[in-house]
Amino acid sequence: MKVIIVGASHGGHQSALELLDKDQDVEVTIYEKGDFVSFLSCGMQLFLEDKVTGVDDVRNFRPEDLTSRGVKVKSQHEVTHFDAAKKEVIVKNLVTGEIKTDRYDKLILSSGVTPAALSVAGADKGNIFFMRGRAWALKLKEKMSDPTVQRVVVIGSGYIGVEAAEVFAKAGKQVTIVDMIDRLLGNYLDKEMTDILTPVVETNGIALTLGETITGFTGDDAVTGVETQNSVLPADLVIVAAGVTPNTAWLEGLVDLTPHGQIQVDEYLRTSAPDVYAVGDAILPLNIASGRPAPAALASTARREARYVVRHLDSASPTEKFRGVLGTSALAVFDYKFAMTGLNDFSAARSGVTVTGSFFEDTLRPSFVKNDGNATVYVKLNFDAATHRILGGQVMSTYDVTAQINVLALAITTGLTLEDLAEADFFFQPGFDRQWSLLNLAAQAALGETKF
Repeated sequence: MKVIIVGASHGGHQSALELLDKDQDVEVTIYEKGDFVSFLSCGMQLFLEDKVTGVDDVRNFRPEDLTSRGVKVKSQHEVTHFDAAKKEVIVKNLVTGEIKTDRYDKLILSSGVTPAALSVAGADKGNIFFMRGRAWALKLKEKMSDPTVQRVVVIGSGYIGVEAAEVFAKAGKQVTIVDMIDRLLGNYLDKEMTDILTPVVETNGIALTLGETITGFTGDDAVTGVETQNSVLPADLVIVAAGVTPNTAWLEGLVDLTPHGQIQVDEYLRTSAPDVYAVGDAILPLNIASGRPAPAALASTARREARYVVRHLDSASPTEKFRGVLGTSALAVFDYKFAMTGLNDFSAARSGVTVTGSFFEDTLRPSFVKNDGNATVYVKLNFDAATHRILGGQVMSTYDVTAQINVLALAITTGLTLEDLAEADFFFQPGFDRQWSLLNLAAQAALGETKF
């Protein structure tokens, strides 16, 4: 069997690994448009803060990791078309310009996304950067120590925007985050959590201009300011972190796409073209909590999808549907660390699902443990009011409690209720936690029980 994979990042890499482990009689070719295989953009903040061994180490794999096992890894090769009837792809060598045709039995699309550019006046000016990929990482690293860059405007208050803002604030720059939404990280965390984080960000020197629409960029060749409907924010450097765009323009007319350009897949992650599958950031996978498709642009999500696809690749009539994903993720914001899974208020409303929320605050350990070893912790549980089935959760503290979110992710996946979580059997040792552990207590609070 010959399998062609389009895109070498998370989903493409995992697909190749699964194919090699599953079937020794398989020929695998990966075509990657980029010139570097394969930079891990979610590790960019660590690189910019000098917390990694080197920029070329911030990657999923090196080509030789797969070529040594017989996989053909072709970087700077762009797949521009495929013919489902002939089972052929058209590939352009971006170095030589050569066009060639390659045959497949199965085609896996892992084409990914690119940062969304703003369609406003002046968007092509110099010093407007994106925080994705190795080339942008190196450019941003230079700007951190550039004395001519003093005022940095970050467009977008999601994960990438907050990471960029923190990096440049720590580098001594004047940083402003601007976004059309009215809450920092409002698409990821509920208000109880963002109300805690907002003053933390501001105390660390980051100004917030929220609820504003970008109308253009000022300056001649290089940007000097960001125009909103109400003001102009001076800027020597702009970092655009305003979402992503699926790399699917080349697929128009070849597979069914959503109105926003994502690849439409069925419950088996098959596209509308025979023997063509899709994984990764450019699809809308099923969300386990809502039961509806929803975006989940995460490396972990792409790998789960790839694992599923390869397991069923040679099945003409698969019976096991893709279970779905939860979009479980985490982030550090200065001294705070948070993680979330499943539905929050924003994603629940977007999916048309009604959730009831319960916010819990306490100390991680018993009250007799001194404050310097006993951090305040916060938990938000979102659940179905009628069944008490857990549908989402968020945890946060200055102490790293992010691993607790894995328990909530498993609880959602297996259909646990508040009652199940309230008396789940977790360990106790006062140097670590309470007699009722953190998630026990959060569930008991959501049920209205007396606080222990």
